[in-house]
Amino acid sequence: MTVQIPGTKPANPNFSSGPCAKRPGWSLEALKDAPLGRSHRAKVGKAKLKLAIDLTREVLQVPADYRIGIVPASDTGAYEMAMWTMLGARGAELLAWESFGEGWVTDAVKQLKLKDARVVKAGYGELPNLADVNFDNDVCFTWNGTTSGVRVPNGDWIAADRKGLTLCDATSAAFAQRLDWPKLDVVTFSWQKVLGGEAAHGMLILSPRAVERLESYVPAWPLPKVFRLTSGGKLIAGIFEGETINTPSMLCVEDYIDSLHWAKSVGGLDGLVARADANTKIIADFVAANDWIDFLAKDPATRSNTSVCLVFSDAAVKALPEDGQAEFAKKVASLLEKQGVAYDVGAYRDAPAGLRIWCGATVETADVQALMQWLAWAFAEAKAGLAKAA
Repeated sequence: MTVQIPGTKPANPNFSSGPCAKRPGWSLEALKDAPLGRSHRAKVGKAKLKLAIDLTREVLQVPADYRIGIVPASDTGAYEMAMWTMLGARGAELLAWESFGEGWVTDAVKQLKLKDARVVKAGYGELPNLADVNFDNDVCFTWNGTTSGVRVPNGDWIAADRKGLTLCDATSAAFAQRLDWPKLDVVTFSWQKVLGGEAAHGMLILSPRAVERLESYVPAWPLPKVFRLTSGGKLIAGIFEGETINTPSMLCVEDYIDSLHWAKSVGGLDGLVARADANTKIIADFVAANDWIDFLAKDPATRSNTSVCLVFSDAAVKALPEDGQAEFAKKVASLLEKQGVAYDVGAYRDAPAGLRIWCGATVETADVQALMQWLAWAFAEAKAGLAKAA
């Protein structure tokens, strides 16, 4: 198989699944209004943090009675905060089909040691049987599996009359997929995913039912300061008005605000979803036209439109031992990086060998189109290397 080296390179070769590409046209000039050297508790700091919360509500179309807070430690901190403060009040259903979901299972079972916890798993590329979930219990799940490229198709599987809470890690779904808010009680995500913001800050969104749980339930375990959401049995309302638990980076806050303004400029949530869908369609068309590559996600209805995971279906590659397949995938990713056309596109370390290409809203469709031609070239080069080695 001989493929001529392409003539056009992606204008932006950043296809990492986190931190993700900055918005088109971004520069440091966008951060010039950051109140650096000022207290986040000063009037200007509080105003910026409140603006970030208000714009989040507007762009994500979050219901008016849901609380939105900025918390420490990225999506991980936000989700851990929810687990440690709310789980244990009733049984728990823990859904996992990729690395991050597995992490939440570990925390619930081995750290919190929940006595009434049921783990529901599926392998990479698949979803567990969602019809089997018991909504009398609290349910923990990821909306979009960042390391598997598998997402839930919608929120229809979630019971409207549930007794338990739903805790949704939406970090690679928010701003690119439509979240079914009435079905979600806790939603967490980080800035560095779909909007390409800077790291270390998490978002925690609570439904009225989640607030009720916080105010009526005291966990059996001690809570560190950064996890405490209540005082005297009442929600600390200031957290959800911009009074953060710890000191945030106002530079990162400014960058997030800039990203949200850009999101509005491209049509808000509808525009963001359309951009991610258009990017993913380029890859879907490429996969359909080439029998040597395929999606890791087996069901088209569950394929992510952000963290798109691919595997090599070529017979010669599949005949290699597992470590050989991993080396082949690394070779393809290395060739793309050396040419300066795609950075950080190797599969996640725990996932099956392959590639992971970020197609979120900050990526330009023309860049994905250009990358596909380079992917064909890199595969042909790596395949030629296999033939020589044989």
